[in-house]
Amino acid sequence: MDKNFLGFLGLLRKAGKITIGCEPVCEKVMLGKTSLVLMAEDISLNTKKSVLKTTKAYSPHTYIIKITKDELSAALGRQAAVISIDDDKAALSVEQKLGDDKEEC
Repeated sequence: MDKNFLGFLGLLRKAGKITIGCEPVCEKVMLGKTSLVLMAEDISLNTKKSVLKTTKAYSPHTYIIKITKDELSAALGRQAAVISIDDDKAALSVEQKLGDDKEEC
């Protein structure tokens, strides 16, 4: 994953268009206020199951991306294994930038 993508995620966080963490992301999904959910490739099994259970029920696009928790955390300035993109245009842009560096769940 290139640094431009990680920098873009950092900008989205500063703009308030990203939610970080399993519980906050699941809440946004249940409220229908998110378009895209991204999980780090080394996310824990329990966290992954919890997120997938919620996203399957509410149907936002959900991907495992080729970024580690440490890389994601460094880009966002906060510990992160799962994030949601809460703006439709930003989510579309993120999906396009990811290209083949994602695995759909």
